[in-house]
Amino acid sequence: MKIAIYPGSFDPITNGHLDILNRACKVFDKVIVLVAHNNNKKSNFSAEERVEMIKEATQDNPQVEVYSDSGLTVEFAKKHHATHLIRGLRAVSDFEYEFQLASANEYIDPSIDMVFFMSRGDKTFISSSAILEMHKSGVDVSSLVPISVTKRLK
Repeated sequence: MKIAIYPGSFDPITNGHLDILNRACKVFDKVIVLVAHNNNKKSNFSAEERVEMIKEATQDNPQVEVYSDSGLTVEFAKKHHATHLIRGLRAVSDFEYEFQLASANEYIDPSIDMVFFMSRGDKTFISSSAILEMHKSGVDVSSLVPISVTKRLK
């Protein structure tokens, strides 16, 4: 069974994240969404809320599991027998950060490969921070996020 981890803060999850997740499910037998939480970083939603929003948004997909963890992603991947980490790339600016992250993960465990999915053109502007900023300014973001997020933004 080919298992991949899709790590991120998902604060909140967006339709861009879900697009990458659904495409990853075509490549892997199981994709575990890992909500990373860092107690030193201010989040808009708690790790538990983010897990719940993702579970609601993916409830019809039996290939998806959702967890949260504060440890190293590569260690989490080993515990769950995952061989790949999924990452999304929206723009060239994402590449440098992702390249450094991939190199660090390879240093920790060279047996785990990174797989990158390019965002589709109509989703490249969608980010969690942009969603929250638009929402705070009164913009209707319901077409950019799953219903589970829309409910919690109200």
